[in-house]
Amino acid sequence: MTTEKKLHRIEFHHESVEERVKHFHEFKTPLTAEEIHEQALRCLHCGTPYCSSSCPLHNRPVDWNRLVREGKWRDAWECLNATNNFPEVTSRICPCLCEAGCTQYLIEDSAVGIQTIERSIIDRAWKSGWVKPEVPLIRTGKKVAVIGSGPSGLACAQQLAREGHLVTVFEKNDRAGGLMALGIPDFKLEKPLIDRRLEQMKAEGVTFELGTAVGTDKFDEGVHSFAKKVIPAEDVIRDFDAVVLALGSEAPRDLKVPGRDAKGVNFALDLLIGQNREDSGAVKKAPISAKGCDVAIIGGGDTGSDCVGTVRRQGAGKVYLIDVGSEPPEHENKAETWPNWPRKMRISTSHEEGCEKLFQVSTKEIVKDKKGEVTAIRCVKLKVDRGPDGRLRFQDIPGTEFEIPVQRVYLAMGFLHPSSTVLDAFGVEKDARGNAKTDRPYFTSREKVFACGDARRGQSLIVTATSDGRQCAAAVDAWLMGRTALTVFAK
Repeated sequence: MTTEKKLHRIEFHHESVEERVKHFHEFKTPLTAEEIHEQALRCLHCGTPYCSSSCPLHNRPVDWNRLVREGKWRDAWECLNATNNFPEVTSRICPCLCEAGCTQYLIEDSAVGIQTIERSIIDRAWKSGWVKPEVPLIRTGKKVAVIGSGPSGLACAQQLAREGHLVTVFEKNDRAGGLMALGIPDFKLEKPLIDRRLEQMKAEGVTFELGTAVGTDKFDEGVHSFAKKVIPAEDVIRDFDAVVLALGSEAPRDLKVPGRDAKGVNFALDLLIGQNREDSGAVKKAPISAKGCDVAIIGGGDTGSDCVGTVRRQGAGKVYLIDVGSEPPEHENKAETWPNWPRKMRISTSHEEGCEKLFQVSTKEIVKDKKGEVTAIRCVKLKVDRGPDGRLRFQDIPGTEFEIPVQRVYLAMGFLHPSSTVLDAFGVEKDARGNAKTDRPYFTSREKVFACGDARRGQSLIVTATSDGRQCAAAVDAWLMGRTALTVFAK
């Protein structure tokens, strides 16, 4: 009698904490071919694939898992390529909404390793030479300007170029990729992966105008720009048949407390962009460093996590991660949440590298010395509950005030909206949150001006922005040509 082997989830292999904090390079390594085969075997091939419906791109893990299991890697790549413009990115930094909807996750508490399989497919595709420019047979002669080169802008540009339109991407910074290139640290996403995809897009006919601001060179506070020239918005509207605003949600949320002006207090992107530019060789040394300093990072999301990993590699001392929210449960109640994304305690690889998480804490003051340099933050514990309208309420708890001695403070509290000055330059209406208003999906109030990604939706994930860019491309193509062959999942 033979016993069937029990197949378990296998995570990415990681370099040890002690070794990886010595450098800014990627430290995750892919699974072996045998391990990937085992992960593909774990897929239940559900008749109703919640993994696919949970993904903003509607990727098809059930299909590519079957193809990988059967050794049909080229077909698996074609399946992945049909829905995702940047699987080399999503297979590294996406939080994997798909895995939360996996039936194995409901049954066994361990989803199929969808992300590990996705990375194996795209890495093999690049290595095998399957990823080639998809050059259209016919050019339409229609010219489209895309303002911004983050995931939504790039996805939109690539889809439109493949339909035969002449696409120009304008980027105010000195390299394309948006926050994928400037904001996300190299240890999570090395930039040659982006550059390789950009070369494919150029071969498909996309033109990039880097260091070029459109509409204005005056941006909201905290928005970074390395523009060397400015083109008036009206010139772009005149010279192109359609314009897509894919600015991203760039204006950071600030902390309005006494002492905010202290030296050593910066927005998170000041830290992350500076370090990325050092790593890329754009500058000799990052302008901001936490070396030898105790650090408070205010904000418990992905950006805060990236700051933890960055300051650890810079040589910081104690690192505190301050979150106004309540501490999430270790495990969710799947009967209530599945297949939706659950709120539960998540430990990122950066958290593993060393930080103290403080929940239900509000920063009330930043203390500075006579030289104006930060020396501490003064905080208070919070009571967190929900009001009658269902919204969270935060109340200070009297008598719980305390102080944390630090020499650096980084604000990672999220982003509010795209730069208002650019939207104003194009004369588009804004919604109540300051985003580009699109009552009809992707169409702004200005004739032939569209908006996609975080610029219209608000701060979100790369996978959501990529999906939005693809959908916007379909809307632009249909408007220009009267019909479109591009797949539409308008929301």
